[in-house]
Amino acid sequence: MDGHGKFRRMFTVSAIVVLAHLVGFATSLHALMGTRTAPGTVAWVVSLNAMPYIAVPAYWVFGRDRIDDYVQLRRKRVTSLNRSLESHLKQLAPFRSEWTGRDPTLRAVEQLARVPFVDGNRAELLIDGKAIFESIFDGIDAAEDYLLVQFYIVRDDKRGRELQRRLLAKAREGVRVYVLFDSIGSLDLGNSYISELTDAGVEVRSFFQHESWVDRFQLNFRNHRKLVISDGKVGWVGGLNIGDEYESEGWRDAHVRIEGPAVLNMQLSFLEDWRWVTDELPDVSWTPQAASGGSVPVLVLPSGPADEFETASLMVQQFIHLAEKRIWISSPYLVPDEGVMGALKLAALGGLDVRLLIPEKTDSRLAGLAAYKYMDALSAAGVRIFRYQPGLMHAKVFLIDDRGAAVSTANMDNRSFRLNFELTALVADPAFAREVEDMFENDFANSRVMVPDAVANMSLWLRLASRGANLFAPAL
Repeated sequence: MDGHGKFRRMFTVSAIVVLAHLVGFATSLHALMGTRTAPGTVAWVVSLNAMPYIAVPAYWVFGRDRIDDYVQLRRKRVTSLNRSLESHLKQLAPFRSEWTGRDPTLRAVEQLARVPFVDGNRAELLIDGKAIFESIFDGIDAAEDYLLVQFYIVRDDKRGRELQRRLLAKAREGVRVYVLFDSIGSLDLGNSYISELTDAGVEVRSFFQHESWVDRFQLNFRNHRKLVISDGKVGWVGGLNIGDEYESEGWRDAHVRIEGPAVLNMQLSFLEDWRWVTDELPDVSWTPQAASGGSVPVLVLPSGPADEFETASLMVQQFIHLAEKRIWISSPYLVPDEGVMGALKLAALGGLDVRLLIPEKTDSRLAGLAAYKYMDALSAAGVRIFRYQPGLMHAKVFLIDDRGAAVSTANMDNRSFRLNFELTALVADPAFAREVEDMFENDFANSRVMVPDAVANMSLWLRLASRGANLFAPAL
């Protein structure tokens, strides 16, 4: 190769390098303006400028923040839903709980939820797959007017087919059925499964609707909610998805069955998601009906990345601040933000019985490694961390003193706090709290307690791996 050829080659390579770094720099400005967390912003800005060849494609496929588009479009689509909400709140006025008047600290939670605590409910704690599936399927069979069904994961396996059979049967009876699943969580759900439902008249949609092939790889802003609503009278919410693994040996999960006016607040969450996907609103009942013998105050709190505030994180912090004697929390992942970490430490330092129940073995190796960073700091403040031994602890539950408990779809991690759409039911009932307490006590008996400085005494490589995993904490 002559001198001119070598020069042209060097010039071409140099131009490509300069162009790549210019694109990386421009993309880092986009990340600086759009990424929702400070650690996430730092990670993207550094990688986009240092490794633009890898980071730029990764950012535009996986990291770009389209939530501003979502917020703007949602504002256009929920006008009629807001009118329904105003009318709905007026009808709920007679059911508004006096319990919040006696406890002003709960007003912040109501403000986050945009709906009040309401009386006249019954709440049933459901533990593990068999009991949860049976209750949900019985509720589906009992529906007479409509069904709203939403899950992060729907699998085409034995349990998934059972759900499909029951929905098909109700559709043939003339019951209106609406099904919403997450497009990433249910990525393996085949077209044949969906077609069999739609051919029978079931309305089936995925969250998000993909505008381009690139959108199929958008991992953020997933709809992690799991709920079923029958006729606007009975609802289910909790940690269980539709799949055989959720009934497997060692899988620990929890749901709550709610009957009464609070179900209509749960219904609002589904309709907001449905409105986003379809730009339509199903015709549903807004008439609140007290459950027979029901007197339990319940608050249903949806949270998501389009909220004005960081609803999920603030909700968890407020639950911790509400506690006067104890706060027990179960979650499959422990990657909390600074606000939740501070609240947990303060509660323990103040003498409260603060316990965290997490699995010994997790289904996310990265999240499991990241959790080690927080354990010694929490233990030093007096937080007791229990590692569940028999299997995967997947329940997302909060026990607050003896006053009440919350069953949620939200994990104790940044993804649930800031990137996912979640749903939580807070049940203010001492009897329900006792059931949750019994569940926790049984789980504690099957767990080992992390000793102080357990992480500090681990191998250097494990501690380095934990620190490395935490670099991805904003996305976990």
